[in-house]
Amino acid sequence: MPAAADATAAPTPSWTPPQKRSCDLLIIGGGINGVGIARDAVGRGLEVILCEQHDLAQHTSSASTKLIHGGLRYLEYYEFALVRKALAEREVLLRAAPHIIRPLRFVMPHDASQRPAWMIRAGLFLYDYMARRRFLPASRAVALADHVAGAPLKSGYQRGFEYSDGWVDDARLVVLNALDASELGARIMTRTKCLSARRNGNGDGHKKAETWRATLEDRQGMRYEVEARAIVNAAGPWAARFADGVDQTAETAGNKDAGPRKHSHGLRLIKGSHIVVPRLFDHPYAYIFQNPDKRIIFAIPYQDAFTLIGTTDLEYQGDPDHVVIGDDEIAYLCDMANRYFTRQISAQDVVWTYAGVRPLLDDSAQKASAVTRDYLLECNDKGAPLLNVWGGKITTYRRLAEEALAMLAHRLRVDTGSWTAAVPLPGGDLEYAGKLVQQVDFDAFLKRLHEACPWLPLPLATRYAHAYGSRAGRVLAGAARMADLGEELAPGLFAAEARYLVNVEWARSAEDILWRRTKLGLFCQPAHVARLNAWLAEQPMPPAP
Repeated sequence: MPAAADATAAPTPSWTPPQKRSCDLLIIGGGINGVGIARDAVGRGLEVILCEQHDLAQHTSSASTKLIHGGLRYLEYYEFALVRKALAEREVLLRAAPHIIRPLRFVMPHDASQRPAWMIRAGLFLYDYMARRRFLPASRAVALADHVAGAPLKSGYQRGFEYSDGWVDDARLVVLNALDASELGARIMTRTKCLSARRNGNGDGHKKAETWRATLEDRQGMRYEVEARAIVNAAGPWAARFADGVDQTAETAGNKDAGPRKHSHGLRLIKGSHIVVPRLFDHPYAYIFQNPDKRIIFAIPYQDAFTLIGTTDLEYQGDPDHVVIGDDEIAYLCDMANRYFTRQISAQDVVWTYAGVRPLLDDSAQKASAVTRDYLLECNDKGAPLLNVWGGKITTYRRLAEEALAMLAHRLRVDTGSWTAAVPLPGGDLEYAGKLVQQVDFDAFLKRLHEACPWLPLPLATRYAHAYGSRAGRVLAGAARMADLGEELAPGLFAAEARYLVNVEWARSAEDILWRRTKLGLFCQPAHVARLNAWLAEQPMPPAP
């Protein structure tokens, strides 16, 4: 299964780096919505540039609960349209990326002091039948005394419910969308900030503006001027700030009386934090726990040796660049888990935490947990279009991208229809190249990979299969024994993989590699990070896009 020896070579730019560039669509933001729109747009024949001020998925899109789900709790807020849309997308994504997205069965212990059993049964019935399920099993009631998931729980929980959703490696989902967009011709510019954007007239001062002119700056301080027919503002927590900055300069060329065009919607920033502790249970099920504050938290098997617990919902007023979990949030998550598990945990058991700001559409809900997870697309097209993306969730990113392109299609004279629902993400064609299948046998794929590389330890082969899918051979290019993978830079990370991540997946730092492209940081000591940073400092970096 190893691919050709040049498979890890950096993609050769199809253009030189002049200071002035042009495109059909300039996308601001390298989170899940931005890369999803980039992939969809370039696949329809548009010239696309995407700029991200930091690494791909560095913020909200790598700080999720790692779920592809309909949102069972959203039914309480009557968000039936959102749940139906998300459930339909769950099926599409499970087939599009079976290496990084896989079915996960959840157990909800019933707490009689919380929601009544009839309400939960009714909600699960709706959850099962609001969208077509092709291969996920239906929900059911369970006796916890007879269920493997009952063993780690306190004895007071006798009955529960079981249902299906999906688990996702969220940061890799972002990278794979960006990779597909890049291979189709998009220019993905990480660590590049959009300093300004102004509508650009056609020169006579009387006709309305036709293009945008934006100034981008990369990490070396190099500035680029980009002329674009339209801009998509997918800046996540920074979307309102970007829209406000654009509005201040969005005057029609030659018309000094044209004032700023204010956007009519905004964001509500909600911080969600998670903790990771040593494994609390040995079975493959996840838990969803109801709590006295009417919120729910999840406890999910994570990276084989750990349990992921989250999330919190808190209003956030600070800088989205610097989001950290608070001691009160750690205590809250520990307390909520301790209500259910026999094994008690405290802050001393936490081995890793992460926090992110969810840029949710401001719908005036009083409680943070009640703010809608749906999205709204707002297009200002009095001149060259500016499409603002407000809100959203990782499960619905592909549908959001389709709707964004539908709004822009007429303005950009695009007549190609939607296509992403039928095409797997890079590495997702585990069974039939270029086609989606109803259900992928991941174990059969792993067996084929291991048979092709019998010298590869099974745990490492399994990780490669999950991370890279059918493209695992590109990481293993030319290798016929472990020594061919090069130096072990950190536990489980060999030079061949690190080189692939630098050359192909835009990784530039130890943090990029250890926490977003992989989760090997959970197994690292400071000396490993220092070794990886030293190795990176010696590597030739791919040319700037």
